[in-house]
Amino acid sequence: MNLLLTISAVFSCFVLYFLFSMTRHARRRRPVRATRSLAGGVVSGALGSASILLAFSYYGYGRLVEEQRVSQIEFTQSAPGEYTARVMIDGEIDRVLALRGDEWQMDARVISWKPPATLLGLDPIYQLDRLSGRYSDIDDEMTEKRTVHALSEELTLDVWRVARKFPVLLPGVDAYYGTATYLPMADGARFEVTLSRTALLARPVNDAARAAVGDWDR
Repeated sequence: MNLLLTISAVFSCFVLYFLFSMTRHARRRRPVRATRSLAGGVVSGALGSASILLAFSYYGYGRLVEEQRVSQIEFTQSAPGEYTARVMIDGEIDRVLALRGDEWQMDARVISWKPPATLLGLDPIYQLDRLSGRYSDIDDEMTEKRTVHALSEELTLDVWRVARKFPVLLPGVDAYYGTATYLPMADGARFEVTLSRTALLARPVNDAARAAVGDWDR
């Protein structure tokens, strides 16, 4: 991140230089040189903005080096078809969220890089997106009340949104995709969620969770 902020500062200096140069040439009625300075300022500004965007997104997202644990989740049944989920995300305060249904689903965003971004040594980054309740029966999924909770705050400068809307501005983005995992909910069940470079994975870690997954498989 410090490297990206340094690059942003350098390009900001270029912008100021080209702005001063454009103003000077315009006063001396040199339209061709003024236009060149304007073009240089626009390019420098775009590159500087991209560096700032990457820096803040890199701070707001987690680094994905290898398959790693990103969360644990534990369920307590409060009523038929209703559960309380204790979500334990590494490095954050635990959250207690209400879910409806008989299954839970966690979604994440993943961004990987290609040159020139890889030349900066950037690792893939991720952000847990949301946790939702779901129903195994399709008819219930369409008619019953659904619940969904955000697991991250919207970033003011978000490389994910920029890559989707203006891909030409971020040539260093190789892929940006969503990944999700879902398993059944059960009273006392506890699961571990890990993320690899290709997928979000959930595994049972206690007997209640293993029993729920065993019944679900059948």
